[in-house]
Amino acid sequence: MASCRVPGVLLMCVFVILLSTVFSISSASEEEKEYVLTLDHSNFSEIVSKHKFIVVEFYAPWCGHCKNLAPEYEKAASVLSGNEPAIVLAKVDANAEENKGLAEQFEIQGFPTIKILRNGGENVQEYKGPREADGIVTYLKKQTGPASKEIKTAEDADRLIDGKKIFIVGIFPKFSGEEFENFLIVAEKLRSDYDFGHTTNAELIHRGESSVSKATVRLLKPFDELFVDFKNFEVDALEKFIEEGSIPLVTLFDQNPDNQPFLNKYFGSPDEKAMLFLHFSHDQIDNFKSKYNEIAGLYKGKGLKFLLGDVLASESAFQFFGLTEDQAPVLVVQNNKGLKFINPNVEIDQIAPWLKSYVDGKLKPSIKSEAIPETNDEPVKVVVAKSLRDMVLDSKKNVLLEIYAPWCGHCKKLAPILDEVAVSFEKDADVVVAKLDGTKNDVPSDIIEVRGYPTLYFKSASGSKYVAYEGDRSKEDIIEFIQNNRDAATSESILKDEL
Repeated sequence: MASCRVPGVLLMCVFVILLSTVFSISSASEEEKEYVLTLDHSNFSEIVSKHKFIVVEFYAPWCGHCKNLAPEYEKAASVLSGNEPAIVLAKVDANAEENKGLAEQFEIQGFPTIKILRNGGENVQEYKGPREADGIVTYLKKQTGPASKEIKTAEDADRLIDGKKIFIVGIFPKFSGEEFENFLIVAEKLRSDYDFGHTTNAELIHRGESSVSKATVRLLKPFDELFVDFKNFEVDALEKFIEEGSIPLVTLFDQNPDNQPFLNKYFGSPDEKAMLFLHFSHDQIDNFKSKYNEIAGLYKGKGLKFLLGDVLASESAFQFFGLTEDQAPVLVVQNNKGLKFINPNVEIDQIAPWLKSYVDGKLKPSIKSEAIPETNDEPVKVVVAKSLRDMVLDSKKNVLLEIYAPWCGHCKKLAPILDEVAVSFEKDADVVVAKLDGTKNDVPSDIIEVRGYPTLYFKSASGSKYVAYEGDRSKEDIIEFIQNNRDAATSESILKDEL
């Protein structure tokens, strides 16, 4: 089911898609030629099955980001059509009713989503590259051919190894055997995230031992200790080593685009997150950085990842956490249940003891919430974080709750339908239709999993049912779902009806 993707803990607002106008003109006819294939439910499988490598954008016609991407995507398709072999770019209107099955099959939760399909669609990977034409072309060229490039000369090493990015190089006595094969398996699996190379000559790698006696994976990085060696070639262990080693001890959240890949890894990590936001022009910034790095080192490997953010680059973070600039320096911890712990105007010597109190379970979470409305007499009731427990979680009524975002196109389309549903239950004291602004109010993620907007959850009066609604978003289907899942009328409501 289509929905507007939730900003994945701060990342949504970091990406900027450049708008440009691109026309491919035929010299013979002066008519525009389209290089991006248009797919739908009727031809998708047939066309994808013919390609060893094809890129598919899932879009919605109303989506602003999709409109901005369209000319860049078309320009990239034009350039890549001349590649050897040609790289095919395609698109699917995932908002169209007839293509909903494709959207569900590929778990499309927001627009635009781009997928790389290999071997006739048997292998599906997320596209994680740039959103402008030149970047798309460069990224996709790297995604074709071997996942790991052989390094034979110093020139190869200089060309392949970018000192600003993670690079994984396998050093082998020979390019055969289980260790080498497992390295290639991991390289293929993670090629969308990292660049890989392999060599028999460790002297060509400018960091680390120049002589290696046994097969070694060397992870090169532009931070912390700059390189780490690993000799366990079991696939899962090697993948874990790369994923964990690619996150800095302290990730920087600033305006430097080179830090974006590390931010993606940080926010995608399953670990709990400590985030310190302050002005990088602060007169004590060096002392803050030094102390914070020292503390991060003490928690290394203990399930807590650290980030240092510049207030000037952190507007999206401040909106997400409900912070204001006058609270900086502010220390925030987010746990695996989505609960947030906030320490505003923190001093350098307060960081370590406050984090220890958090780890020891002595802190209470901070709940972001709008004020409870003074009047709440519309058919769809307004719920905020402060009233969520009374109106939904502990309510003795059957409640359909929508978690929405004001900017979400799907939410705007659903709003009048929910109004009609609510009106149809106005005389039924046991049913409540409600809504909560997910951008301004926290919800307990261990109970309500919000992957996109809108998210609909239903709780029965007894609390025996608490399920996500994933049916069609029509008035009739929603009403039928409520009727089929509700608990019987309570004695209190029966008494009111009798009176």
